[in-house]
Amino acid sequence: MKKKVCKKCKIFVEGEICPICKKNQFSTNWQGRIYFIDPARSTIAEKINVDVKGEYAIKVR
Repeated sequence: MKKKVCKKCKIFVEGEICPICKKNQFSTNWQGRIYFIDPARSTIAEKINVDVKGEYAIKVR
């Protein structure tokens, strides 16, 4: 079973509500993953506006 991703935040979600934006719009059609351990010190996280550590999809449809 594919993991589901929040369409807005692009974070992988296991429950029924996104922990960041509190919405329930998900997709299982995604490509690529990136995991941020310390987004405050990451240049990539800064460029894509990620503030919360976790696993994110690179492209979500």
